[in-house]
Amino acid sequence: MDRCPDGPAAPGPAAIREGWSREICTPWSGQALLLQVEQLLHHQRGRYQDILIFRGKTYSDVLVLDGVIQCIERDEFSCPEMIANLRLCSHPNPHKALIIGGGDSGVLREVMKHPSVEAVAQCQVDENVISASKKFLPGVAVGYTCSKLTLQVGDGFEFMKQNQDAFDVIITDSSDPMGPTESLFKESCYQLMKTALKEDGILCCLSECQWLHLDLIKEMRQLCKSRFPVVTDACCTIPTYPSDQIGFMLCSKNPSTNFRDPLQTDTGGAEAAEILQLRHAPGSLCAA
Repeated sequence: MDRCPDGPAAPGPAAIREGWSREICTPWSGQALLLQVEQLLHHQRGRYQDILIFRGKTYSDVLVLDGVIQCIERDEFSCPEMIANLRLCSHPNPHKALIIGGGDSGVLREVMKHPSVEAVAQCQVDENVISASKKFLPGVAVGYTCSKLTLQVGDGFEFMKQNQDAFDVIITDSSDPMGPTESLFKESCYQLMKTALKEDGILCCLSECQWLHLDLIKEMRQLCKSRFPVVTDACCTIPTYPSDQIGFMLCSKNPSTNFRDPLQTDTGGAEAAEILQLRHAPGSLCAA
């Protein structure tokens, strides 16, 4: 089977055989995920990546980029709820947020649930992901209707260079560290995100899977600890990600930040989950 140097095997419709979609990828070599397909909804080869959307028998509509699953309607809430609310609830008064990536808009949807947030900028390099998500994943892409959003289709690096000391919270919601998003895992990106944050700003980066990518996580942690006084790991379970798990690296420029003690949910527990319209179990939004 044809394989990209660091990527998946047979992206696009070629990955669907005998009614099953196969996710086979070098970063999680030795294992694979199969989903039964009911209907192929969309496929295009854009400037940056291969975009595939199909309707699965069990997991509803599925967004796949370069052969790797990014978003599934049935379980998509798991990652955005954690990646957005852990950060926003740990900041004393978040007004401005920046999202790097997140083309399906799930993270944006969760950020906009916080009334203190007055403005959100989102940088997504591939406008085709945005348009495909709006058309085929409208329940996820509802965030794009928000009037507080400034959408920047282009390079997030350049946007941050032009917006220093500007954001209370920065969230990177990228695909895996290969292809157009590989630069988001490099040292230069962490430094740029730090300077784009305000004095008490908080950063969150996806840190892949603790079962499969310990070397990458260790490297990320070292890069973050050399730049931020507070660095903490968190994770959530999501059945259609490799080994059913995705991790997050939480960083703060404020030495007093405690990601295990949220500041923004005075009510706590079930009541807080109801206010934010969360689908996670009450009390599950905490760092590891």
